[in-house]
Amino acid sequence: MAPPPLPPPDPQFVLRGAQSAVHALHFCEGAQGQGRPLLLSGSLRGLVHIWSLQTRRVVATLNGHGGQCVTWLQTLPQGPQLLSQGRDLKLCVWDLAEGRNAVVDSVLLESVGFCRGSVLAGGLQRWMLAVPGRGSDEVQILEMPSKTSVCSLKPEAQARLGMPMCLQLWQADSSPRPLLLAGYEDGSVALWDVSSRKVCSRVACHTEPVMGLDFDSQEARGVSGSAEKALAVWSLDEQQALQVRGTHVLTNPGIADVKIRPDRRILATAGWDHRVRVFHWRTMKPLAVLAFHSATVHCVAFAADGLLATGSGDQRISVWSLYPCT
Repeated sequence: MAPPPLPPPDPQFVLRGAQSAVHALHFCEGAQGQGRPLLLSGSLRGLVHIWSLQTRRVVATLNGHGGQCVTWLQTLPQGPQLLSQGRDLKLCVWDLAEGRNAVVDSVLLESVGFCRGSVLAGGLQRWMLAVPGRGSDEVQILEMPSKTSVCSLKPEAQARLGMPMCLQLWQADSSPRPLLLAGYEDGSVALWDVSSRKVCSRVACHTEPVMGLDFDSQEARGVSGSAEKALAVWSLDEQQALQVRGTHVLTNPGIADVKIRPDRRILATAGWDHRVRVFHWRTMKPLAVLAFHSATVHCVAFAADGLLATGSGDQRISVWSLYPCT
């Protein structure tokens, strides 16, 4: 007989003090000369907390969204700048250098949907930003920090994709042309060539809105989760055609977020059923179900060293060390 599976581990530690549901998480690597990364969290009440993982306490609180939910956090590789997106239709750019925490710029958004932005770093302090656009089905591409509009990506009317729900800008190693993966309300995932403003390909992955996606550009494979009870794994061929490779049926419906770990060995999903599920990325073998939270898990994030953070409606952030990076 095969030995029974090992019970899932407990969190390494739990961060309390967000004071409302946690909707966004992001690790800030190499910050302020610290050995461990800082963890940034965005809350339902519009606050961004910066956590030290050494003291396990809040070291700064940023209040830039007028009490409206913070849905997305991202640091820029060029320097200690943070982007925070809120339901107040504003994307704030924060300067975090030398202990500062001031808003140095902001972008007014034109869509009140749930879609989180995406960033593609360029050279010479320039970067590209994708955010939901003015029309309900549009994605706006901006060059930053100038806020110059690059283009608006709008599907053909007969496609009826609905709203964009999640975005990921990326660049193939073989080409300088920026590409955008977008998950839509109708359950499809589309690949856009930003330069030509055209859809390279589109594939129906889900029967419900795509709530989160992540893409492994080295393997040209991606994964998406939706309001239904299935994960979809898809690939991109050399002709830039998307293809569904398989689906993994879940116990309960509803995936709020999905992330592949930087070493591309495992992935984690945030579940409406209060569970975090961990899978082997190459085989999609289920590895663990983390049943710590007592409300919807809204977000998951990996650090470069493999730490996993999960944020929930129960106002707690749990931090896990699973299957250490080799």
